[in-house]
This record gives sequence, C-alpha cells and structure tokens, in this order.
Amino acid sequence: MKKLLYITGLSALFTTFFSSSMAQQQVQYTQYMYNTMLVNPAYAGTGSQLEVIGIHRSQWVGLSGAPSTQNVGINAAAGKVLGVGLNFINDRIGPSNQSFITAAISAKIKLTDKINLSAGLNGGIDIINIDFSKGQSKIENDEAMATNIRNRVRPVIGAGLYLYADNWYFGLSSPTFMKKDRYGAENESGIDSYIHWYAIAGYVFKIGDNVKLKPAVMAKVVKGAPLTADISLNTLIKEQFTIGAAYRYHDAASILLGYTFKKALFIGYSYDINLTKLRRYNSGSHDIILKYNLYKKEMSAQSPRFF
Repeated sequence: MKKLLYITGLSALFTTFFSSSMAQQQVQYTQYMYNTMLVNPAYAGTGSQLEVIGIHRSQWVGLSGAPSTQNVGINAAAGKVLGVGLNFINDRIGPSNQSFITAAISAKIKLTDKINLSAGLNGGIDIINIDFSKGQSKIENDEAMATNIRNRVRPVIGAGLYLYADNWYFGLSSPTFMKKDRYGAENESGIDSYIHWYAIAGYVFKIGDNVKLKPAVMAKVVKGAPLTADISLNTLIKEQFTIGAAYRYHDAASILLGYTFKKALFIGYSYDINLTKLRRYNSGSHDIILKYNLYKKEMSAQSPRFF
C-alpha cells in the first residue's frame, strides 16, 4: 500500500511538473560525453568527418510513469571551417510526451597549431503532448487539467562555444534561450522553461601504449533547480574496451561499459544506481548507446580522443 501511494503521488508530481510554474528540466544522459552536441551545438563537425549516434535511456525502471528517452543525432564537417548537425529527441514522462527537432551549425577558428575554438548555433522546434487522464491532480476538478495539450509547438534557439585540442575540450552553452511559453489559450496549461546553462570539460591522459584515461565533468545551472554536476572517469584499453564510473551530485552513481569495433562503431552501456529516497521504488536506470564515426585519415592516426 505504501508503494502504491508513493507511485500515485509521483504520477501527480509528473502532471504538476508540466502544468505549474516550476523549472522544466531538459533531458539528461549518463553517457553525455559521447553526444556532446546534445548540450552544445558548437561541437558539430569537430570530432570527425561524420558522426551518427543513437541513445535509449530508461530511467527509474519499475516505477510507473518513469521517464523514457530516445535520441538520434548526426553531425559532420562541412569543409575546413563549418560543421552541421541534426538532433531528434523523444522524451516520455508520466502523462506527457515531448519531442525536440533541432539543427546545428558551427564555425571553427584555429587559435594555434593545436587549439581550435568553435562557435555554434542551433534552432528547431519543441513539440509537446499531454494526456491529463493518465495523471492525477491534487486538486479535484482542476480546470487547468480539463483539456489535453496536443501537438503544441514552441521554437528552440540556442548557442555555444567549444574550445578543444587533440586531447582535451572545454565548452559553455545553452541549448535554448526560449525562457517561457504558454501552450494554447489562457485557460489551458502553461509550461515555464528556464534557460539551462552547461559547462563541460574533458581530458585524455595516455598511460603507456595501451591505456588512456579520460576524466570528464558536466555542470548544469537552471533557475528553480539545484546545481547539477556529473563527474566521470573512463578508461580506454587497447583502443577497444571502455570501462568507467560516474557520479551525479546528490542523485546517482553509475558504471559505464563500451566496446569499439574497427575504430568506427562504438556500443556502450551504463547503469545508474539511484542515491535518493527513490531508490526504494525502482531498480535503477539504463543507457544504451550506438555511435559511428568516419574519421579523417590524419585524425585517426594522431588524435587520442575518445569523446
């Protein structure tokens, strides 16, 4: 009975999350370091000639209404200076389903022989559907939840800077500057989306001929929510096997595994152990990732990066 009451309350929280004025959180992944363009459009075209990625995340497995997210992205170099990319995200949580379709363009400036600065812009749309019959309200006959939200569209505009060399990177970005929008008429529910600011950094240490260590960090700041920081350490062995661990501040601890086929196709998996009180009601979270890279010849020979 206690578990049922908790799930009922959580379902109500999901509904309130999308119909109140609290800060709406953007999608998060444990293996964010393998799809940097999700948070920073300036990454587009900096890693390889062509990069295709797919991610599936199941969060809080076993909990009714828990988030499920899919992402497909592609980016490539467009000449020596420009990079382009496309991203599609589908995010389902409780009674809501939200989709993002965005395009990115970046321009690279060579600061030194080894250091580059990329500036990027992204734009697109955010589509949301909410079926309030799948949630519960704390307020009986709440008028704000009397009408479902169907295919409401909002523009997405963001920007970022990405400073990088062969063995390190640092970035600052906001995937969207659109702060607030109401979906529908005045009597329909509104969603407040506050600006998310991201700072990311990573470094590759070469340990002998067969081992590389890569610590990485991502910090996220958004009004109305606590500071989020992800810290990870991955180890690449013989250019094929990846094993690592990660920690999300006051949220989860994770293990990360991966394998690279012929230096082009990467398959990865991560498992999150929840560190909050929610751990009593779920069996953890899972990320599965597939990534294909078509590298330039000179990059595959010289660059030790695996981010």
